[in-house]
Amino acid sequence: MLKKLIVIVTVLVSSLTVYAQNATKVFHDDSTKPQSKYLADVTVVGRYSKSDIQQMPEIVGTSIYAGKKNALIVLDNVNGNVVTNTMRQIVAKIPGIQIWESDGSGIQIGIAARGLSPNRSWEFNVRQNGYDIAADPYGYPEAYYNPQLQAVQRIEIVRGQGSLQYGPQFGGLVNYILRNGSEINKPFEFETQQTIGSNGLFNSYNAVGGETKKYHYYAFFDHRNADGYRNNSRYYTNSGFGTFTYRFTNKFSLSAEVMRNNIRSQQPGGLTDEQLKQDIRQSFRSRNWFDITWTTTALIGNYQLNEQSKLNIKLFGIHGDRNSVGYIPSGGITVGDTINRITNQYNTRNLNADKYRNYGLEIRYLGDYKMGSLSNTLSVGGRIYKGTTYRYAADGKGSTGTEYDMTLSDGTWTRDIDFNTINAALHAENIFRLGNKLLLIPGIRYEYITGEASGRNGFIGANEILLQNQQRSRGFILAGAGAEYHITKSTELYANITQAYRPVQFADLTAPPTTDVIDENLRDAKGYNADLGYRGKISNYLFFDVSAYFLQYNNRIGVIVQQRTDGSFYNYRTNVGNSTSKGIESMVEFNPVKAFSKDSKWGDISFFISYGYTDARYGNFKVITKNTANQLVESNLKNKKVENAPENIIRAGITYSFKGLSVTGQLSHVDDAFADANNTITPTTNAQNGLIPAYTVTDLTATYRFNKNLHLKAGINNLSNEKYFTRRAGGYPGPGALPADGRTFFVSIGAKL
Repeated sequence: MLKKLIVIVTVLVSSLTVYAQNATKVFHDDSTKPQSKYLADVTVVGRYSKSDIQQMPEIVGTSIYAGKKNALIVLDNVNGNVVTNTMRQIVAKIPGIQIWESDGSGIQIGIAARGLSPNRSWEFNVRQNGYDIAADPYGYPEAYYNPQLQAVQRIEIVRGQGSLQYGPQFGGLVNYILRNGSEINKPFEFETQQTIGSNGLFNSYNAVGGETKKYHYYAFFDHRNADGYRNNSRYYTNSGFGTFTYRFTNKFSLSAEVMRNNIRSQQPGGLTDEQLKQDIRQSFRSRNWFDITWTTTALIGNYQLNEQSKLNIKLFGIHGDRNSVGYIPSGGITVGDTINRITNQYNTRNLNADKYRNYGLEIRYLGDYKMGSLSNTLSVGGRIYKGTTYRYAADGKGSTGTEYDMTLSDGTWTRDIDFNTINAALHAENIFRLGNKLLLIPGIRYEYITGEASGRNGFIGANEILLQNQQRSRGFILAGAGAEYHITKSTELYANITQAYRPVQFADLTAPPTTDVIDENLRDAKGYNADLGYRGKISNYLFFDVSAYFLQYNNRIGVIVQQRTDGSFYNYRTNVGNSTSKGIESMVEFNPVKAFSKDSKWGDISFFISYGYTDARYGNFKVITKNTANQLVESNLKNKKVENAPENIIRAGITYSFKGLSVTGQLSHVDDAFADANNTITPTTNAQNGLIPAYTVTDLTATYRFNKNLHLKAGINNLSNEKYFTRRAGGYPGPGALPADGRTFFVSIGAKL
């Protein structure tokens, strides 16, 4: 039988008789002085299973997953390209995930769902081992750093109701759980994986780990470099990670971990639609570079208070630097980056630098308790977070060279702004078990956020333009409820509805004071997610999750043009409207061999299909613009489709296995989508607006395991060499349409010693 990916073994001994010794060393038998003891639940997640997808258990650690739309991806079992973080293969069985495939290096992962923007996954709460890794989850939630997936053990994805336990994004949670050595059952083990591939790809992943009775440890170093599929797209990445866990007692353990990541990539820029038809590999930008250095640290304590309750404490920090240098003219991609005839040199480049210094503490408690004869579970937690972002920018003050160079010509940044975020939150969720089949899971979260911005936003002559004094402090409550009804032991109905929000971003607090005015009553975007579905397993041959969802997104922030009494115009940044997304998210995986035959000498075969349908549209959404005659024109985006929200996303695949061989073919089809809220169809000259055409991509991956310690893996991405793009950028890393990679291959060999 196919082993379950998530095995929950609950050992509940209701009458364990212990012979007690009294002070005079006289023993009593169980009829005179019985004693009972309840042993703790044992949860084993993902270990020893051959499946790459499963739903989360009701409870893992101190977190509740019951009633939520969720999924667990086990990376060791994914027969796809994890070397370059090819997310369409990794999340193929998670329905409705929209992916920006504009970075073939896999450095920048951009995913979203339900009509939300995939921009650096900023609509998800992105975490590593349960703590934040984004630039600032409240003021600037872009995930510049993503872990190397070879080092990831599993990925947890939770949709809407995750906002109660984690906050604050509408998309939910993406949590990368790294390898930590806990699965190694000997004092020392060495692991290596070496990969080569198209366009000069070379990857070397090397790790050591071990476990004894008192501790376990794991450390890896990963290097990857390539010339890139397009011209002017070479890159390298270096990542190092170490973790050490010490078990002081059977109840208390402490883990310390640190991750250091550095990437540098050349940005080839965008193309016009006509250039895409000619050659998607061409590039007209050779001097644009992107560099990130990211360090995460954490101290994690786990304490089993007793058989019914446990405590988890995380103290974490982020020390991140993001730098970019390039020639980004206001005219877009149609303006060439050429030699200046007067100076006989290239034009000077723009410089942008961010420094992120964030610290946080989270405490979570989970305990079981009785109400009459009913057993219930309570999860409560608190959070304190302090984030500081230092932002510097200078247009035209960079070098005239071609390589990465952050030298500032006059030593003075044009813009020098400080952002600060303080967040405190409390949350509570409870599982009420009403009989053997029905679970009700209400929850509540209180958030307090302060966001502020200060500094210099430019110069007029020699005079500084100081940023408008912006500070937003607010506290509010989010509430939600979920339910599960177990139809059989392995299938269930589930439903939930939960409020969510998106805080006012840093960008909304830094409008140029000479041209923009910020609404003093600017509010956070708020709304809710709702899910209704049916999921489970039938024997060992069918796994499914079919659901419908509804997402309401209110108080979207936008810019409308207004006119002063003196006749001048200004941009007014305010809450302008709302949007609604509704649709279907379904996945079915079927194994006919296991369904109709106990055993097959010809091997094993399985099929899957995941389907996401999204109807994302604007509601009442006011737009005021200035026309060529200097007149204000008011319109409304009502019923317009939300940008970057394809209606249909279908991913399907077939896997054949025979002894040590496993071959997987996957197909990914994504409908067309609009690049702007006005639903422009005909591409503009600069390629920043216009339809993003539908595309279909096929991938093929094969793995051969000689034994449990040696394997060979190879794959071809984009087998049919489809020419397509998923993103139109208005600025960096474009501007213009950013094509995805054509056909590429990789070959890996991995060993454990």
